[in-house]
Amino acid sequence: MGSMIEINDTLQITSEQGFPAELVLEEHLNKPLAAQDFEGKVFDFKNKSNIRFYHIPPTRVFLAHNIDGRWLYWGLVQILSVSHNYESKTTGGTFKIDYIYTPEEMKKVHDILDRSEKTRYFG
Repeated sequence: MGSMIEINDTLQITSEQGFPAELVLEEHLNKPLAAQDFEGKVFDFKNKSNIRFYHIPPTRVFLAHNIDGRWLYWGLVQILSVSHNYESKTTGGTFKIDYIYTPEEMKKVHDILDRSEKTRYFG
């Protein structure tokens, strides 16, 4: 008996799962944020459905805010720790922000990464 292990390249989380409250699109469009604004800060995420694995630092993963099923890509993060709950089949952990996309980069990244009309944040 075997199992499949998939390494995720994106941390896609909702606000309830721990997406940073400091990252607000409207504010970012008016006054762009940068990774330096979050230097030394560690964020938690929790209750990510299914058992998930991520690249270990210093490898980056994409950070996407899941807003009603639409993915808003914000930048690059490093997963610092991961915990798995095998009863509830959920994943949690911690991450730090490495890079925040400029507003212009956010739109370009969506054109490259998110080709699904179902999850695409920018129409």
